[in-house]
Amino acid sequence: MTLIKSISGIRGTIGGKVGDNLTPLDAVKFASAYGTFIKKRNPNKDKITVVLGRDARISGKMISSLVANTLVGLGIDVVDLGLSTTPTVEVAVPLEKAEGGIILTASHNPKQWNALKLLNEKGEFLSGVDGEKILAAAEKDDYSFSEVDDLGSYSKKPGYINKHIEEVLALELVDVDAIKKAGFKVVVDGVNSTGGIAIPALLKELNVECIELYCEPNGHFPHNPEPLKEHLTDISELVVKEKADFGIVVDPDVDRLALICEDGSMFGEEYTLVACADYVLGQKGGGNTVSNLSSSRALRDVTQKHGGTYTASAVGEVNVVIKMKETNTVIGGEGNGGIIYPASHYGRDSLVGVALFLSHLAKKQISCKALRDSYPSYFMSKNKIQLTPEIDVDQILKDMATKYANEDINTIDGVKIDFEKEWVHLRKSNTEPIIRIYTESDSQENANALAERIIKEIKEIIA
Repeated sequence: MTLIKSISGIRGTIGGKVGDNLTPLDAVKFASAYGTFIKKRNPNKDKITVVLGRDARISGKMISSLVANTLVGLGIDVVDLGLSTTPTVEVAVPLEKAEGGIILTASHNPKQWNALKLLNEKGEFLSGVDGEKILAAAEKDDYSFSEVDDLGSYSKKPGYINKHIEEVLALELVDVDAIKKAGFKVVVDGVNSTGGIAIPALLKELNVECIELYCEPNGHFPHNPEPLKEHLTDISELVVKEKADFGIVVDPDVDRLALICEDGSMFGEEYTLVACADYVLGQKGGGNTVSNLSSSRALRDVTQKHGGTYTASAVGEVNVVIKMKETNTVIGGEGNGGIIYPASHYGRDSLVGVALFLSHLAKKQISCKALRDSYPSYFMSKNKIQLTPEIDVDQILKDMATKYANEDINTIDGVKIDFEKEWVHLRKSNTEPIIRIYTESDSQENANALAERIIKEIKEIIA
């Protein structure tokens, strides 16, 4: 059982002892620290509002009640969206003119996990500096609650997913007419969370025939909720059986989007962003893109094809967004199926991703598999080395950077070594003594071989 405190919030498993897991006391503690931070950030405002939303996890209602009432106790008005998605809450914060937002979701983690994800007044994840302030406040129990006449208010505001859908359909590059004329048939796996509400509702507005698989938002995930190939055999089989045009898979909080081709093969999580970027850049006549260092080189290739500039950021949505703003990016995201489209908002959004992908497919008038085959084909291998706590991971990374000093080296987040036809990205974990090793090459065999070579070299350094 685990409790992980980071600059982006707090996540952990439900039950157990205080400080070791995400217990009710831990939820209250961190909600108190966040609420206090928001109040200090807005000293001249009489009333402060925080938007609250949750995915369909079994523990969601309990954690939501604790967090909402803690904020009310701090004198903060709470607007509770109820069952929602991460991007929906992000969209709602500025629409509600709120000072912040909290999303209760552990994203792709299994059902025993939950988390508090913290937003600023723009509906974007807090910066590292702000996150550190909240962690420090929680460590010191540095908060003061309101007297009885100054308590905050609590109100429910259901229906925000529909507002979010309206925002998506109003985007300039979402071609509603083309999608409606295409007559698509799609299977949706909502992993029994809020994607089972949001994605079918979006498809209905676009006249897309929707076959629902695991779309009951009861929090009982029917498979590992991370949208990886090995977890998606049910939808792959159903897409073929139903002769659907493709399949859509989202994680529990609907910020990661994976696609299944009509033959049951994976479109590839890395290629969700590639396809959406190809469409946006094609419509815009070019533009810049950003993804993190562990994402596929295919985005760089597609960006350059359209005459734009690709930039890599450190891993983490906050870092991607910062780099996107710096480089005036038209679309970006993460290779895990996270689409960030600034014309909508600066957050990973599967609803936006689905609408852009449908527009692309409708205009191209080709199959999902044919579209996938039109992109450069890269293969990734994801590995890790378990280390003992006394090993100096930073020194190992420095030694690897020195060893490959004649190659294209990037050290903004661990060490990335770019070779002519492949790359390797080495990062240390913030929570456990391991080095993550991501490789990409022109075949699975070559990606695996590169990973094995690098692992061997690291072990030689340790020895």
